[in-house]
Amino acid sequence: MTAGEQAVRAVWTDFGGVLTPPIQQDLETFCRRTGIPADAFRTAMAAVAEPFGGDLMAPLDTPLLSEDEWAARMNTRLAALGVDTDLTGFGERWFEGRETNEEWLGHLRALRDDGIFVGMLSNMPPAWDRHWRRMTPPEGLFDGLALSFQTGVRKPQRGMFEVAAGMAGVRPEECLLVDDIEANCAGAEAAGWQAIHFTDASAAAAELARRLPRRTGTGPAAA
Repeated sequence: MTAGEQAVRAVWTDFGGVLTPPIQQDLETFCRRTGIPADAFRTAMAAVAEPFGGDLMAPLDTPLLSEDEWAARMNTRLAALGVDTDLTGFGERWFEGRETNEEWLGHLRALRDDGIFVGMLSNMPPAWDRHWRRMTPPEGLFDGLALSFQTGVRKPQRGMFEVAAGMAGVRPEECLLVDDIEANCAGAEAAGWQAIHFTDASAAAAELARRLPRRTGTGPAAA
């Protein structure tokens, strides 16, 4: 740790792009499987999100629209682009065959075994709750869940990090977010947290180890 840097006592991991492959990779896979041109899908998402501030996932994960409402708007936008499809039941199809980042999952389990609070902090649509739990069962892995559809706030809003720090029962500067989106990392740091921009599991684990409390016994972290 550098001078003035607090030891991390609570690690909060993002879901999509951290516990899963990169979102753009998953999107390309989904579009190949469904025959929807990826560029058209992105254009339609941007158009649907525009009235809600422009963040592509904001309509779904606060939520401002139900998944069915969002799918209907997407169908209309895609049809205007010449793409005939039906995205009803999108969540089920989006999670079909989606992979878990087992390497990062292993790091999280080791952290928890060493007494570090481990939580998941995600902008998550309510309709996807059962799907991610099937992929990554939270029991015995996460000490806390801060999900946007439950908290009513979302990354990178400060309120999301205040809720999560309260769940962990530690000071903001002792919390660390691991996220694949730089704006979310910046939001965490603005709330007094530490953050690691996730690119791969090994690099994130190495940087995280540097910030954990030192202990005299075995293992990287103190309880």
